[in-house]
Amino acid sequence: MTDTETKITQAQSAALELANISAEARTDALHAIADAIEARREEILDANETDVAEAEELLAAGEYTQAFVDRLKLSESKLESIVEMVRSVAGQEDPLGKTLEARRLDDDLELYKLSVPIGVLGTVFESRPDALVQIAALSLKSGNAVILKGGSEAAESNRILYEIICEAAAEVPDGWAQLIEAREDVETLLERDDAVDLLMPRGSSAFVEYVQDNTSIPVLGHTEGVCHIFVDEDADLSMAEDVAFDAKVQYPAVCNAVETLLVHESVADAFLPEMVARYRDAGVELRGDARAREIAEMNAAADEDWTTEYGDLILAIKIVDSLDEAITHVNANGSKHTESIITETADRAERFMRAIDAASVFHNASTRFADGYRFGLGAEVGISTGKTHARGPVGLEGLTTYKYHLEGDGQLVATYAGEDPRPFRHEDFTGEWSPGRLSEE
Repeated sequence: MTDTETKITQAQSAALELANISAEARTDALHAIADAIEARREEILDANETDVAEAEELLAAGEYTQAFVDRLKLSESKLESIVEMVRSVAGQEDPLGKTLEARRLDDDLELYKLSVPIGVLGTVFESRPDALVQIAALSLKSGNAVILKGGSEAAESNRILYEIICEAAAEVPDGWAQLIEAREDVETLLERDDAVDLLMPRGSSAFVEYVQDNTSIPVLGHTEGVCHIFVDEDADLSMAEDVAFDAKVQYPAVCNAVETLLVHESVADAFLPEMVARYRDAGVELRGDARAREIAEMNAAADEDWTTEYGDLILAIKIVDSLDEAITHVNANGSKHTESIITETADRAERFMRAIDAASVFHNASTRFADGYRFGLGAEVGISTGKTHARGPVGLEGLTTYKYHLEGDGQLVATYAGEDPRPFRHEDFTGEWSPGRLSEE
């Protein structure tokens, strides 16, 4: 058995134990992790500085983009955000052991649907060392073991963060978190459908597609974040300008940044000149269709610009004739991630939001709000654009599944079959499962 296979097996064993430790123990471990990260921030920043220095050399050689290097960098403020995130996850309601449904099949025969952990999570992510902490924290709170594979560009950062997490959570079953590093380790991970219950890749669209194409393990994630903002004919143009600017410029390297701006033709002349000037002052490269270029100076957009996730200060702009055209464009070219309409007319907002096929659809808000922390989920393991089993920012609830508990008093299936079967009651009721509930009543 290889070292990676051993780690996967250890995680599988730890998952069975972790699913049964108390919510208080999991929460206490998370607070210990937050305290440890805060106390050892200098070690973390020193390790990250080593990673960033190597990445900047590759940036100078043209092998990395600036956006890639920016995602790699940690700072005092980023570490504060990481600590706050861990404490936020710790403060979330326990997602386990909830009675999701209760149904009385017959007298003294009660069925309960309860939330439980998924089991063993495998995650492969690139560039962002804060992703390791997010995923580990959410996995621990939701009672899941996790196998973490970061990119080689963040190796030093990931190692120190993993060490801190494991040492701080010493009271949690040993082996609940595992770190793998080599590229061949990923191949081993993808093959272990006998032990790994869910894969969560985070990285480039090509990388996520590779994972999806090379495993039989269920995959949760998204390949691209081609997000749109539509400035409607009834938009407050000052609001539209602020929202569209935030969605592109506030942090362009992430998947919920806007990549295409659609503008209704009736407001294009009034809206675009100032919007373009503001983008240009912020260093945004603009690529527009023919009508947009008649109003403001920008480069010509190619066909591929409408389906491209730039992850950088680049934006495509298109003028549309109607709300229907905007909806059609988004559904044809978007990646089902996050879309937004800016309008003062509720009916038009409702029409857009109902018609768009995406995990998140916003009204008068920046696409950058599509985030687990901002949604109040504590954090997220990633964004899912699929429709099963979780969609949008995936927090604690998305890391649980369910199982059924049946409480009976010696009932037999034969009683409910045959020529004169006893009928089922099938009555839903409100109640929490507890062992021996029937005998207590």
